[in-house]
Amino acid sequence: MLKNKLIGTGVALITPFKTDGSVDFEALKKVVNHVVVGGVDYVAALGTTSETSTLSQTERDAVVRTIVQEVDGRVPIIVGVGGNNTLECVEILETANFSGISGVLSVVPYYNKPTQEGLFQHFSSLANASPVPIILYNIPSRCGVNMTADTTLHLANQHFNVIAIKEASGDMGQVKDIIQRKSEDFLVISGDDATALQMVEMGGSGVISVLGNALPVQVSTMVRTALNGNFTWAKKELAEIEHLIPLLFAEGNPAGIKTMANMLGLCENELRLPLVKCSDSLQSQIQTAFEPFTKR
Repeated sequence: MLKNKLIGTGVALITPFKTDGSVDFEALKKVVNHVVVGGVDYVAALGTTSETSTLSQTERDAVVRTIVQEVDGRVPIIVGVGGNNTLECVEILETANFSGISGVLSVVPYYNKPTQEGLFQHFSSLANASPVPIILYNIPSRCGVNMTADTTLHLANQHFNVIAIKEASGDMGQVKDIIQRKSEDFLVISGDDATALQMVEMGGSGVISVLGNALPVQVSTMVRTALNGNFTWAKKELAEIEHLIPLLFAEGNPAGIKTMANMLGLCENELRLPLVKCSDSLQSQIQTAFEPFTKR
């Protein structure tokens, strides 16, 4: 079952670009192979870190097909299908090619600021239309609205194919509430590298990581160690990499992780407007902090 395969570390994949702004599919293959060989449990495409909002539909389709081809069945692939137009999301779910895709990651509708009932009906419509399991994605800092524990649990209880939530609210009280009241087989996944161990210790299932694009071995080993109950050792592993996490987001995601990926020779350090690469000051900080990891 997919649920069992989402316990551990997923990586929110970046989308590499060439210096002319086009998608760099060869670099994308390098990133995918880097994280899969690095031991991650699954990958997530077309999320925030993928700069999906700046990709055309043709590019999105090509990115997904490239990832499916390069993964070649080695790990499950989760694809982002979400937005603030419910009918459009339903149409995508009903018509898209889901060959090689294990599940959908669907973000809380942004900008519209729906009520909790609106959120419930939105995700119910998606659940009824989706040919693959759905992972909810709650990230109030980007969406302008928080999906409460009650709404999350209501969706999980009403729809068998709503199997997990990527929780990035930063509200550990809310996360604890979901974990304590959920069914045994509903997964709660950290949406933030910084809270991954804390959430696993509370009963969470792992993380969908940004840092894992660059350091898949370190992140997946840390999470696996925690899931095995050795939190003392997992926290030691976290201590070796946690100074990198704030640098990832200091000037917006994925500017930080693309700097690191570029240092590893995985891709160009290019983003699409309105996002821009890190300032010289931040790049200098990242280079100093990350340099030791390029020699391992």
